[in-house]
Amino acid sequence: MDWESAARRLAANTVIRPESRWYQPLATTPRHVFVPRWWTRTTRSDGEELWELRDGASNTEVWLREVYADTTLVTRVGPLHADQAKAGQALTRERERRSTSSSTLPALVLMMYRAAWITDTSRLLVTCGSGYGTALACARLGEEQVTSVDIDPYLVQAARKRLAEAGQHPRVEVCDLTGDLPRGRYDRIISTVSVPTVPASWLEALAPGGRLVTTLANTGLVIVADKTPDGGAVGHVAPEAAGFMSARHGEDYDDTFPENSPVWQTAQNAEGQSITTSRYPLTYVPDTWDIRSTLELLAPGIDHRQHTAEDGSRTVYMLHADGSWARATAAGRRDSPTVHQGGPRRLWDHLDRIRTWLVVDGDLPIRGAKVTIAPDGAATFSRRGWTATIRMPSQ
Repeated sequence: MDWESAARRLAANTVIRPESRWYQPLATTPRHVFVPRWWTRTTRSDGEELWELRDGASNTEVWLREVYADTTLVTRVGPLHADQAKAGQALTRERERRSTSSSTLPALVLMMYRAAWITDTSRLLVTCGSGYGTALACARLGEEQVTSVDIDPYLVQAARKRLAEAGQHPRVEVCDLTGDLPRGRYDRIISTVSVPTVPASWLEALAPGGRLVTTLANTGLVIVADKTPDGGAVGHVAPEAAGFMSARHGEDYDDTFPENSPVWQTAQNAEGQSITTSRYPLTYVPDTWDIRSTLELLAPGIDHRQHTAEDGSRTVYMLHADGSWARATAAGRRDSPTVHQGGPRRLWDHLDRIRTWLVVDGDLPIRGAKVTIAPDGAATFSRRGWTATIRMPSQ
């Protein structure tokens, strides 16, 4: 199997110049070793969406084409890793069948690494997943400067084995990235899983002047910040938007609103305390990045769902653990939806307020905002007189 040629093509298509310090890592790292099997989304003839298993060894042509493309490959769905699935297995794409680990597209990994301003002497803490991003970091710096962690013991075991097959032996450990970490050990912390806000343990683990790069959960925000003498950090929102899976603390994500949840049942059926017509067409917030990011900062923790009826009408739902909910239905894409809201807050009103900012100003203040992170991890965003602070849920 001529994976070397495929890796060189991937490198040429991903970095601008062959003299880039990331060209050789991309051109010489065997990504197929880290992704022998993966899950892919398909739709059956009856319209049901599935996760279908792909096995590289059964079709090496497809394996090379898929693995050496600049794309994300899902390696774990719910608690089931592709390595452990049965040949030909498919999973229905129910809410509990969320992707829980992947091999991130190489260009996005490199974007995070470049934002970190890695130097030849940098000591890195990175997230593990399939191990491919760890392999790129080792190829760039050397294995002795890289530590890679994951919450999942199987992922760590598999990544350690596959890194060894690629000739690399960094420190790879089972660890909750949001928990305790060694103090002052790392010059760079680069997380390709998203977090609710910056864990205080990251700030303690960074050496003086160290830099962290991460994304915030349920947003498209990439945060780049340098440690300050007071134990906090100061930085900015990167111009590029990105999204990663959220950090998890067990085998799978918790479903805050299962089918029998009172809030979910109410949102589907109740009239609510407020019935209005929105001034804007229907928006499904997860399909945006700037609106979604701003809303998450102002009203964290909203769960978004949508449904298309047989007559073509669409309904989107917003749910919150405090009992707030909104349901908006529109007959067509350009029609103004009828909005029902209930609970202690009016979630759709928050959304429409943000969309008004976008219409009036042409952008949202989150773009390019300054980020100030307190030693306890609370992050304050500010731009042009606007501020918003997000904290860990327990704070």
